[in-house]
Amino acid sequence: MNANNRRLSAALLLGAVALLLLPWYSLEAGFFDGGWLSNLWGDSANAPALWQLAEHPWLAIALTLWGLCATCGLLPSGARSRLLLLFSALGVIFLVIEGHAIGYSGWSWLWLENRFGALDQGQPAMGAGALLLLTTFLLMFSFALAERGVLRGDAFVVASLVLLTALVSVFVLYPVLSMFMVSVQDVDGSFKPDGLISNIQDPSIWSLACLKGGTCGTAWRTLWLALMTASGSTLLGLAFALAATRTPLPCKKALRMLTILPIITPPFVIGLALILLFGRSGVVTQHLAELFGIEPGRWLYGLTGIWIAQVLSFTPIAFLVLIGVVEGVSPSLEEASQTLRADRWRTFSRISLPLMAPGLANAFLISFIESMADFGNPMVLGGSHGVLSTEIFFSVVGAQNDPSRAAVLAMILLCFTLAAFVLQRWWLGGKNFATVTGKGDGGKHGQLPRILRYGVYGMVIPWGLFTLVIYGMIVVGGFVQSWGLNDALTIEHYVRAFRVSFSDGHLLWSGVAWNSFWTTLEIALIAAPLTAIVGLLTAWLIVRQKFAGRQTFEFLLMLSFAIPGTVIGVSYVMAYNLPPLEITGTAMILIACFVFRNMPVGVRGGIAAMSQLDKSLDEASLTLGANSFRTLRKVVLPLLKPAISAALVYAFVRAITSISAVIFLVSAQYNMATSYIVGLVENGEYGVAIAYSTVLIVVMLLIIGVFQWLVGERRLRRVARPVDVAATPSSTSLTQERAV
Repeated sequence: MNANNRRLSAALLLGAVALLLLPWYSLEAGFFDGGWLSNLWGDSANAPALWQLAEHPWLAIALTLWGLCATCGLLPSGARSRLLLLFSALGVIFLVIEGHAIGYSGWSWLWLENRFGALDQGQPAMGAGALLLLTTFLLMFSFALAERGVLRGDAFVVASLVLLTALVSVFVLYPVLSMFMVSVQDVDGSFKPDGLISNIQDPSIWSLACLKGGTCGTAWRTLWLALMTASGSTLLGLAFALAATRTPLPCKKALRMLTILPIITPPFVIGLALILLFGRSGVVTQHLAELFGIEPGRWLYGLTGIWIAQVLSFTPIAFLVLIGVVEGVSPSLEEASQTLRADRWRTFSRISLPLMAPGLANAFLISFIESMADFGNPMVLGGSHGVLSTEIFFSVVGAQNDPSRAAVLAMILLCFTLAAFVLQRWWLGGKNFATVTGKGDGGKHGQLPRILRYGVYGMVIPWGLFTLVIYGMIVVGGFVQSWGLNDALTIEHYVRAFRVSFSDGHLLWSGVAWNSFWTTLEIALIAAPLTAIVGLLTAWLIVRQKFAGRQTFEFLLMLSFAIPGTVIGVSYVMAYNLPPLEITGTAMILIACFVFRNMPVGVRGGIAAMSQLDKSLDEASLTLGANSFRTLRKVVLPLLKPAISAALVYAFVRAITSISAVIFLVSAQYNMATSYIVGLVENGEYGVAIAYSTVLIVVMLLIIGVFQWLVGERRLRRVARPVDVAATPSSTSLTQERAV
């Protein structure tokens, strides 16, 4: 049996499992509850597709298409690939159409009922069986394309691209488009673009009165803030990366942990700490008033305060993107420059810095998008200076209740993001940044020029101390009895949140925070590796494979990252509250939101790191007979450890600290930590909220350490012993070490 037949047989076996052994429709108790196993063939609600044929005869079409795909295995290769392509495509189309066309009570669209008559029986949303059969049809479609020579006939590459395209379409494009449709719909669903036209012409969005001393419109205010935040975050991120790798600064491990602190903090906590320091009644403000007679002002509430909070929050993201790129610059290139009598400044400015361009561009782009989509900091510190994300929030849930305006504002935000994306592609286009090749590199990174080193110290040390002060306020806040009323110290807030007691020999998690705490950890630990896998696989496809629509595919990946979390949450509720995919209120919708909202960071980090890997490494592995999957696993991934670590860390902490999307998606069964903390803040329980946040920070630091230990570090070195290049396709003179 050749490889094509083995792949087709495996896919057909998956289809048989979907049709015979799994519930076809969604279960009220959930698939992972396991209760359906005891009565799979005894209860119509849990039954597989074969049993459902009596009540839902249209499922016979899906069964027939699967059977036709099975018969293709008996045909000659040419005819088989053509027919398999046709039947599998029809299977995908049929499942998608019938899932949308038939709802709980029958036809979803009136014109279908007028055309075919009323249905006696409707159907619930898709369950595990339907989703697995849909995946099976997609796999068979991929295998048919590979047999026809698409992407050099590499089935792994084709299947990865098809499945990722399907996932991005379902969890990024579909909910966003469903939300945009609201902007041109009337309350009864009919086409009515009046709201779109009136909102797009609103002067409060586009006003340039700031040029004459007035107030700028929301769009320009958001754009200016994003540019300033991206510039500050990228510059500070580069300074921290250089300090950690190119200077003799002591306590570098502590420095790295310090840069991670802001990203593992719930977004509104930094804003609250800034208010406690610099607000009208803040510690610093009161001391300045007592010592120098400076009257307390409201300078913190506006773009200045938002900018400080955002730079604090997003500098760690820039650092995580840049640290792998800075480490990846080959020391041999710097040594060669100095051998040719270039001084340290010329070596850095002409050799090292240009090779860091992919990381700088990606750090700037990610910080720009993060600032555009940020909700927590503008909500706490914005005052009357609203930005697009907060305006969208109030348009959706505020008194104005104008979904059309929210959609228009989201489209404006997307246009800004798309412009930044295009500019970045134009700047990096046609340039080569490969610095890691198959040759061993035993060199050591040189020190920075003295002036630059002192400049780095001048940015890193004050900012690090400022960050420590911020977190000192957060830690102290958990032990203060009542903010602004009673400054006595107490541990009552921690006890109330995380009380553990014994009763009748049993351990009781009686604290008010435990339920949301365990739920948050479980969902974050599931979402983080999935985000890293999907993100790095996507980056590999974009950098290493050539296919039609590659730039469009990359843009679609950034789409969910560009839209504010508030809009993502609302669009997910709108898209997944009814068949064909009803997952609102479940853990699955939270995991899907985290994976596809945070995946772009893994993609951008992977692209930046992979741009430094010489393609000859892949080509050597393929020449020695390894397939693309083995090459990815044995050659590429070991060289991407900094990118893997960054993707895992970012995905994990964002799953725990996200608020803007989560607040719409949580349920009584699956309540996340951030939404619970927001409830505490709304009830005035600031001490418990800060205590909960402090515990989350400590837990995240511990788990981040575990992630970094598991992934290890990338080390490139020369070895004295000869290497047998024929031993394995991934064996070269470039030796990998795992650092423990």
